[in-house]
Amino acid sequence: MTDTRIAMIAIVVEDRECTSALNEVLHEYGKYVIGRMGIPYREKAISLISVAVDAPMDVISAMTGKLGNVPGLTVKTAYSKV
Repeated sequence: MTDTRIAMIAIVVEDRECTSALNEVLHEYGKYVIGRMGIPYREKAISLISVAVDAPMDVISAMTGKLGNVPGLTVKTAYSKV
């Protein structure tokens, strides 16, 4: 069994046209997602999304790499120490 890590992925959606690509990646890694929360910030025309995951490090890296390659998204990840 592979060791997993808990991580929080923060996503800033600056271009709503990229949401289809964003959702495709999240769906692809859906079995690792603990939960997600989205906050639309209409005054600034952006959305803030947090995604909690429990996955092996290489899976988290692959997921965030794919998300980071989607134009219109900014992605940062924080990992648990356990």
